[in-house]
Amino acid sequence: MLLLRDAATRAEVGRLADEHATLVEENHRGTADLSAVHAAKLVATLRAAVDCPLYQDSYDEKLRDVLAGPGGVDPDVVLHEVFPGLPLLAKGALAASGGSAFTRPLAEFLHYYESSGTTGNPVAAPKAIDDLVVNTINIGALWAQILQPDDVALILINAPFAPAAYQFEKVLEYLGVMSFRPWVDNITGNYHRVLRLIDELHANVFVGPPSRLLELLQYAHRNGLPAPRFDRLFLMAEQTGPAFVRHLERQTGATAYVSSYGSSETGTTAVTCAERNLHLQTHSYLLELTDESGTRPIDGSPDRGELVVTTLDLPARPLLRYRTGDQVEIVGTDCPCGARTPVLRTLGRGQDVVTLSGNGIRQNDLEAALWSAPLPRYTVFNYMLVVRDRSIVLLVTTDGEPDEAWCRDAAERFTPLFESMTVTVRAVETLPPLASLGQYLGWKLSRVLDLNDEANWARLPEPINTLVAESLRQLDSEGAC
Repeated sequence: MLLLRDAATRAEVGRLADEHATLVEENHRGTADLSAVHAAKLVATLRAAVDCPLYQDSYDEKLRDVLAGPGGVDPDVVLHEVFPGLPLLAKGALAASGGSAFTRPLAEFLHYYESSGTTGNPVAAPKAIDDLVVNTINIGALWAQILQPDDVALILINAPFAPAAYQFEKVLEYLGVMSFRPWVDNITGNYHRVLRLIDELHANVFVGPPSRLLELLQYAHRNGLPAPRFDRLFLMAEQTGPAFVRHLERQTGATAYVSSYGSSETGTTAVTCAERNLHLQTHSYLLELTDESGTRPIDGSPDRGELVVTTLDLPARPLLRYRTGDQVEIVGTDCPCGARTPVLRTLGRGQDVVTLSGNGIRQNDLEAALWSAPLPRYTVFNYMLVVRDRSIVLLVTTDGEPDEAWCRDAAERFTPLFESMTVTVRAVETLPPLASLGQYLGWKLSRVLDLNDEANWARLPEPINTLVAESLRQLDSEGAC
């Protein structure tokens, strides 16, 4: 998995890999003493972070003395009495911390990465060897239920500053699955080479964000090339609801998995299984939920709230009670795959709700109207929502040339979502590059364009700018605005 020159380091990595793989297996079987694992790892994590500038105000003198003392630390007391008193860490505080979040010199990390900065300033997220080994095993243990040795995987992740592409490459390497990782320019979007490689290498697995896959499909259609077909889709980095998943499956003939959940800064907190459920990696994290009623540990029972993460296997850059900003649901039932770890469903981020005329519209609401059932005659590949005053223009790319009657019929699907607003649908050949950047920007910033802010007009390239302006002028003339 890693070629390391130093013999001592190789031996240490091998020991860590064996021990962690055994723990993961025991946790999946439900035989691990998880409370003891959490307590011991939490003490080690708190000791690693004790001199970290990021947490200088989180530790009182009593805790510092306990951790610094020779032995005598009761891990259960730390877990059940000390830990709940630690303050929650806000995303902004982490983003502003830079290297003060590290417990090791930068030269001791393996690779440097940053988060996308979707919800604020990018967060430094370098990977150390132990971090890489643990995260790879966590993902690989469940992906092994799905992948086969003769699979060929396309990793299509245009995110040079984020660790996802490299991390997934290491997971596939760990499982003995061949992969290739091409690059596509975000502006020109030329997928010719990618499509050729898919064909020549018989790639049957796609790994990457769904917006990138949609752009690949659209490119094939526009250029008269066969649309790629896959056996399995491993989707990541974007909120992907049931209607969106079914749409991608119809377009590719594949079985789609929301492959993992996490972030550059936290690592992978949940991984998909063969039953297409996301399993929390409770052997590597202490996980909590917070809302207006308070903060509580995730114990496997049904619950929902904002996920709070404490890392237990990231000693080089530990996170203590980190508020992710992500709304999640704990299902509370056992998974047929056999892994006895809590199943998580992602509900998106609070900032990804679009409020129009007092109604909160989420991504899943819009995509359910668009893709739960196919529209007649033409397939909608992708979309962007443009808003101005009380008018909405839904830009769509399709596999044909829809007429005005089709656009009017399509608009009727969305009228119930946007009460007291006027909705029109316009088919375009391509969407602005913005629509393929959900991995970086999140749904709201990549798919919803509010033209009440004049500066946003510049984000619409020609001829889409003119088309949107004309659509809005038509609505004005009809008294709709």
